[in-house]
Amino acid sequence: MFTGQKEQSSRKQSGKIVVGYDLGKRMSQISFCAPDGSDAETISSVAGTEQYNIPTILCKRPGVNQWFYGKEAIKYIREDGGIPVEDLLTLAQRGEEVVVEGESYDPAALLTLFVKRSLSLLSMRVPLNKIEALMFTVEDLTPRMVDVLGKVAGGLQLNGVAIYFQSYLESFYHYMLYQPKELWQYKVVIFDYDGAMKTLSLECNKKTTPQVVFISEKEYPDFTRISWPEEEAAKAHMKQKLDSRFLQVAEEAVSDGIVSTVYLLGDGFKEEWADESIRMLCRTRRVFQGNNLYSRGACFGAVERLCPGPEGKNHVFLGKDKLKSNIGMRVRRRGEDSYYAIMDAGKNWYETTADFEVILDAGNVLEFVIIPLTGEELKDRRIVLEGLPERPERTTRLRIHMEMAAVNQAVVTTEDMGFGELYPSSGKGWTHSISV
Repeated sequence: MFTGQKEQSSRKQSGKIVVGYDLGKRMSQISFCAPDGSDAETISSVAGTEQYNIPTILCKRPGVNQWFYGKEAIKYIREDGGIPVEDLLTLAQRGEEVVVEGESYDPAALLTLFVKRSLSLLSMRVPLNKIEALMFTVEDLTPRMVDVLGKVAGGLQLNGVAIYFQSYLESFYHYMLYQPKELWQYKVVIFDYDGAMKTLSLECNKKTTPQVVFISEKEYPDFTRISWPEEEAAKAHMKQKLDSRFLQVAEEAVSDGIVSTVYLLGDGFKEEWADESIRMLCRTRRVFQGNNLYSRGACFGAVERLCPGPEGKNHVFLGKDKLKSNIGMRVRRRGEDSYYAIMDAGKNWYETTADFEVILDAGNVLEFVIIPLTGEELKDRRIVLEGLPERPERTTRLRIHMEMAAVNQAVVTTEDMGFGELYPSSGKGWTHSISV
């Protein structure tokens, strides 16, 4: 179990909670905390234990429209011949109907059923009407996954609840925001060993304002979970072999720069085989083992969406799906040149849009300013509105819609609105693409 939380503040609202839901392909978890990030807990699927994992599985009782979820589903499949529906997340992403006993089911509806049933574990601790915000976190937040989670969110019918989505990488980032600063003074490394071994390395660029946070990933597809032999000598040999392999991976991961903290995640570490590796990792850094980091990070991500804390304001995470630059325009306000912010770096590109209006000083050109947070130089982008009627200065009003078509490409749609009765709209519109 991972702990660590900030001091309580005026953001805490009596009785209200925010929820972090780790929706995994094999296992899921639910954590919750106060709206200021304090009092964070992870729900146990077995009362009085730290068994946080909820198997992401449903099963149907044969011949009856009765469904079971999680550990209850596994028990019913094993003991009473229940019909399993596994890999719910992948099925929902594919969007293909699931056939059970000759009847077709919407995979998104089945995933929603699983989430609804699993939230009953939370309702035994806190009434669901106390939820202020719910953050889903998944391994890879693609546009398709956003669509799926949107359907799930709609099916939950949690009226008045703010619902958000983020990836595991962003949950890692938000988790660290809520840890003591000495734990992430330098690089932080996660070893995630649930299926194949994967490493995540988080580090900050302290030379920028706000400080830019990057997370790099590396996978080891040949380093997969094993089945342990029954014979003790064979098991001891297997542990030694696995420890030796992990030692190579660990030494590689911590060799580049200073590492403050290491987290060992996943059920693959449960057998306690990594003696030499952990001894090496503990020499000059803090090492933690657990499996609820992503759900807790989702909690803290929801807190940041509601009201960013000091660390959230001073840092920005630039993941692979994040906008890497601030986008704006040079404008004149009260006779002085100024910058008008349109889009901010750190947002998911597929969720980022902007609508605004401008009045042209003169001519038919729009000028955008791209300000990278990755250390590159400022860039200008010009758009020429061919065929825009000539009018006196400051008598052309334009309505502009901007949305991201990719992480590095914006589409700008412009509409001529004219200027009242004096200069009616020409009805013309333009669409341009600019690199950002």
